[in-house]
Amino acid sequence: MSLQSFTLLSKSTIFPSQKSNLGDLKLSVSDLPMLSCHYIQKGGLFTRPPFPISQLVTHLKTSLSQSLTHFPPLAGRLTTDSKGYVYITCNDAGVDFIHASGFNIHVRDVLGSIDVPDEVKGFFAFDQKVSYEGHFSPILAVQVTELADGVFIGCTVNHAVTDGTSFWNFFNTFAEVSRGVKRISRTPDFRRDSVLISPAVIKLPAGGPKVSFSVDAPLRERIFSFSRESIQKLKSKTNNQKWELNIVELMGKQSNDPLKFPDGKLTPLTWFRKAISRESNYSSNQTAEISSFQSLCALLWRGITRARKLPSCKTTTFRMAVNCRHRLEPRLETLYFGNAIQSIPTYASTGDVLGNDLRWCAEQLNRNVFAHDNNTVRKYIGDWERDPRCFPLGNFDGAMITMGSSPRFPMYENDFGWGKPIAVRSGRANKFDGKISAFPGRNGGGSIDLEVALAPETMAALESDPEFMEYVLGY
Repeated sequence: MSLQSFTLLSKSTIFPSQKSNLGDLKLSVSDLPMLSCHYIQKGGLFTRPPFPISQLVTHLKTSLSQSLTHFPPLAGRLTTDSKGYVYITCNDAGVDFIHASGFNIHVRDVLGSIDVPDEVKGFFAFDQKVSYEGHFSPILAVQVTELADGVFIGCTVNHAVTDGTSFWNFFNTFAEVSRGVKRISRTPDFRRDSVLISPAVIKLPAGGPKVSFSVDAPLRERIFSFSRESIQKLKSKTNNQKWELNIVELMGKQSNDPLKFPDGKLTPLTWFRKAISRESNYSSNQTAEISSFQSLCALLWRGITRARKLPSCKTTTFRMAVNCRHRLEPRLETLYFGNAIQSIPTYASTGDVLGNDLRWCAEQLNRNVFAHDNNTVRKYIGDWERDPRCFPLGNFDGAMITMGSSPRFPMYENDFGWGKPIAVRSGRANKFDGKISAFPGRNGGGSIDLEVALAPETMAALESDPEFMEYVLGY
């Protein structure tokens, strides 16, 4: 099957059910770098509803119109003033709504393939649209695709307007309204009074910026699933492995090198207690507890680095997107609407990534995330203000990994009236060799799905990596 499997049935513009009274919203230092990124494309695969699809389409149009009243920026357009400042004008210009069919595509085709099938790309509007184009295109598009035995609801949103937190808040609200909820549970905060709002002006090329990676490079993309039990085993290993190894190592040193203990009075038990105390103090002073997600990222860092067969002296980079809402002081509201993310790079040579153990890699990530506090967030802001530019997204030296999205996002809390999604998928937006997106597992409870995009030869090597595949569900 191919993208020709789809038929466009209808396309319309949906307007908010009530006129907006929200003023222009200035793009922040977290929004502006995203002008060169593709629109975000995420959506849910559902079973077929117990009523006609025509009825569903009509209902979703009405629900979308009502939802836009709570999210006026999504129905607006970008505009740049004479000073070069970029704003969202909440002018009720409307969003695209597309109804398409893929009658020869079954749910099993989407779920049963090892690699994510190409058909998934056809579930989304605005393919490869760059966020700068929000100046003359809708900021949001919703596509409903009929399948042989299911339906896919795909949402495409300008990345200079929303990050993942804001995206899923809208998607959740859209589903709530569709279910008939009269008072939405999570009202977005549109205030623009934080340190993220800057007098700095970004210089953009004539015609707008382009993505900074090749959209034609060959890629394989697949979902690796990790159960709660597997992730807990991994977390236990990253938090305890160094402890166990170091105690054994210290015991070996004590028995073989009495010069370390010149008083000669330490009994083995006394020495062991002191060794434990020293090791415990060392660990607690160096890192916070390594999280399940950091443990999984460390596993991925090692697996992909090994699969790429890089020279031991080659510097590798693992980038993690972090939410800054709770890191800033004063804090932003949890439901602050817009981008409030920063990308944290962690660097290590191939030799260090593969020569040290899994815990060591997890510690490097843990320290960087733990240290990303209010002062660090503000330093990043200051650095950007001195050199305002778009975010360079891609794998520029063959040794980069970029982790996006989050297993904490409420992706499966999208019940439009007949049940939650049976899967979550994304389009081909912002995909390149080394781009990873983290989703919660459908079964919840701490399970995680990783959507991994890699060069074909790297993917093949990762699939044969014993350390990595040991933790993957079904292997």
